[in-house]
Amino acid sequence: MPKDFYQILGVPKNASADEIRRAYHKLAHQHHPDKGGEEKKFKEINEAYQTLSNKEKRSRYDTFGSV
Repeated sequence: MPKDFYQILGVPKNASADEIRRAYHKLAHQHHPDKGGEEKKFKEINEAYQTLSNKEKRSRYDTFGSV
């Protein structure tokens, strides 16, 4: 089943770049392996942020789904 990057970061599909950045920083801090978080969840959060923070990747994701 494809991942929903918006759901992973907890932001709506019309979220601004700033909202995405803030959500990522909050979750990354919370789930970072060095702070006792789960590495798998941290990588998932990072993948979602890498896609949604890049305008081209986000556009492609919104159009076609998983990148």
